[in-house]
Amino acid sequence: MATQEIDRPPSLPPYPEMIMAAVDALDEPMGSNKTSISKFIESKYPNLPPGHATLLKHHLNRMKDSGQIIFWKNNYMKPRPDFIRRGRGRPPKSKEPGMPTSGSAKPKSRPGDSSGESVQLKKKKVSPDNGEQPTKTGRGRGRPPKAKPTMGTGGEGVSTQA
Repeated sequence: MATQEIDRPPSLPPYPEMIMAAVDALDEPMGSNKTSISKFIESKYPNLPPGHATLLKHHLNRMKDSGQIIFWKNNYMKPRPDFIRRGRGRPPKSKEPGMPTSGSAKPKSRPGDSSGESVQLKKKKVSPDNGEQPTKTGRGRGRPPKAKPTMGTGGEGVSTQA
């Protein structure tokens, strides 16, 4: 960026000033697009640097990010206090004053713990009292195996000799 300031002719004001002057002078109700801003600056300042289009784009994006200028429907305009821009998508739900927010809820402590520190409860696997492994009921995981063909006693089609 330091090279951009050195290469700039001394008679040019900074790009943000030129952009704001162009938006003010054009005074379009829905804002001015990048082309009209560029043409205005080129007509007012004939000795612009060769990378004028790149510099203009860079400074417009920087001003947009900092809030000095608003980008709406492909146009740039000065921020007005009565202008409310609604974002895309569904608006968030309004929060009731009594409802806790996520992240602000404190973890619960154990009932007999008097130290005040929260202790995370761990789930333990419960095994039957007789010490045996629990039996599986229901279906197992995954796809069931393919049913094997049964051997017929009549000997039709399948030979059992090895």
